[in-house]
Amino acid sequence: MAPSQFDDFADWVAMLSRPSTLIELAALAMCAALAWAMCAGVRRSVGAERPSSIWFGRRLIDGVMFPLVWLCLAFGAKLVLAQWTSVAMFRLALAALVALVVIRVVAKVLHAAFAETTVVRMLERSISWIAWGAVVLWVSGLLPLLLDELDQIHWKVGGSSMSVRTLIEGTLTAVVVLILSLWISAAIESRLLRSATGGDLSLRKAFSNAARAFLLFVGLLVALTAVGIDLTALSVLGGAIGVGIGLGLQRLAANYVSGFVILAERSVRIGDSVRVDGFEGVITDINARYSVVRALAGRESIVPNEMFVVNRVENLSLSDHQLCQPTMLLVANDSDVDLVIRLLVQATLEQERVLRDPAPQASLSAFAADGLEFTVGYWIADPHNGQLNLRSAVNLAILHALREHGVRMPAPQRPTELPKSP
Repeated sequence: MAPSQFDDFADWVAMLSRPSTLIELAALAMCAALAWAMCAGVRRSVGAERPSSIWFGRRLIDGVMFPLVWLCLAFGAKLVLAQWTSVAMFRLALAALVALVVIRVVAKVLHAAFAETTVVRMLERSISWIAWGAVVLWVSGLLPLLLDELDQIHWKVGGSSMSVRTLIEGTLTAVVVLILSLWISAAIESRLLRSATGGDLSLRKAFSNAARAFLLFVGLLVALTAVGIDLTALSVLGGAIGVGIGLGLQRLAANYVSGFVILAERSVRIGDSVRVDGFEGVITDINARYSVVRALAGRESIVPNEMFVVNRVENLSLSDHQLCQPTMLLVANDSDVDLVIRLLVQATLEQERVLRDPAPQASLSAFAADGLEFTVGYWIADPHNGQLNLRSAVNLAILHALREHGVRMPAPQRPTELPKSP
């Protein structure tokens, strides 16, 4: 077993009382200040001010870059100071910095790849405890002893022998591989979606989803190999999964395939106003299995991608975002038709969101039993800003204009039955 770095509390006191400790602390502080200056300069030069940035984060200390640069500078300073004095404090600081880098990488990658959930926070907290626990075990000298004891607990799996130590090391390797896969996929997605809009956004989203799925698949294979699982044994499992997809997971597989289809052909895109299954709203996200449609009232609908492929979908902004809105009203039979048509067009044009080209059109649409029925149609270019609010504003302007010019809106005539005489 390797000797302990600090055997007891007296060694801590002796270490802190040596003059060389002050030199090490000063060198660590200088490395921290230099790392801060370097990272701040790089951040200003590349303009990485996004909170989701893995390297820099919301604040400079939140990202991976600062502790990583500090670790590199401290390692270089340790090599230099080791030529003249002991560097026990540096060994402790380097272990803490390694744990800090690991925690920062895991936290930022998880936040970039997944939404903020309880599971993500729990996983981040667990990895933090494991990292700091490993530092404590290494500093106290118990880590080699613990690994040797874990290596004695072994068993046979098929023709190979496994131990608790190899299982833990394989699991750690698998976690590292999956974290790297998520990091690369998050970087690809961020780069592809940074300045994409409209149909280009949907195509890039499809490519980023495919890249993430491929990287996670490769990372999973490498992780299984690192744990010690023979991949040839998965052939039977792969066959069972294929049969399961053929029998019970047809709809799930259809949704995944439909997701890539609609992203590739761009029949519906992120930002389109659609009406599907009686629900109308704007597509805010297209994932591999489902899409999110957000109504103007704030409600969100999770729509399986298969519905966009096999069902009738009204895309209100496929070729353009212009939308025609009609409004109908009934006036008295003795009303001036030309005056009513002129008032309808003028009241509609009072609204800034109503387009002038094409211009609003008003017409006498029907002779109703209670009066004359008029219809006015007008075009808008921003249905995502609301349709009911504009329709209400137009109706109020029409009502004020008709009342101002003395045009009456008749009350409906309903027949009444007289009671029969006995």
